[in-house]
Amino acid sequence: MSEQPILEARGLSRRFGHVTALDGADFDVRPGEVVALIGDNGAGKSTLVKALSGNLAVDSGEIRFDGKPVAIETPTVASGLGIETVYQDLALAPHLDPVANMFLGREVMRPGVLGALGFMDAKQMRVGAQEAFDLLGATVTDLNVPVGSMSGGQRQAIAIARAVHWANRVVFLDEPTAALGVRQTANVLDTIRRVRDHGVAVVFISHSMPHVIEVSDRVQVLRMGRRVATFETAQTSMEELVGAMTGVNGEAA
Repeated sequence: MSEQPILEARGLSRRFGHVTALDGADFDVRPGEVVALIGDNGAGKSTLVKALSGNLAVDSGEIRFDGKPVAIETPTVASGLGIETVYQDLALAPHLDPVANMFLGREVMRPGVLGALGFMDAKQMRVGAQEAFDLLGATVTDLNVPVGSMSGGQRQAIAIARAVHWANRVVFLDEPTAALGVRQTANVLDTIRRVRDHGVAVVFISHSMPHVIEVSDRVQVLRMGRRVATFETAQTSMEELVGAMTGVNGEAA
């Protein structure tokens, strides 16, 4: 695993009126690793993710990609860099099937005159979607039914597979195991490992300390809009992480 961060935040600050959401926040993630981003409610996690994924402008600070300063002003810019985000609401169209959701807004058009007239290449998209699901071991049982009729685990798998299909550098996963059963959660955590093993950096935002310990390589802790601690997961404990979140323990570098 490379020691050079692929994505890095330095001193990001953002205020909403009298509320300081980010107060000089730092963050970094390297290629082929899972970094868990944890913190209590209001710690700044969502604001930081939105800033790094092009969904929110910051007041000050610097974002670096592959070691160079970059302005990620929109989600389109983030996608162009190979950065995708899966939010808690998944942003899936429930009335569309998995293939249509996979290529929503990125439809493959047939070449030549037909493409110019707006005809989609359904066969190519179906093959691409199936390959994306197979790559991550996603158990999508039927490509022809609306995703709204599928289980929470299947919808989560589709959302993650879509993000990974289009992201070749960084994927943000916001509470991907929330409201899932034991088996579905295990599948999602296994998917995260598969993504990491393909060399993609994964940022895992979660309130579940057991899941954080199980799947992450490093843990970064936000408190009151700042990164207050970074841990190697193999060398920390649930108690130490909770202590860093609440400010009970000393801070780690």
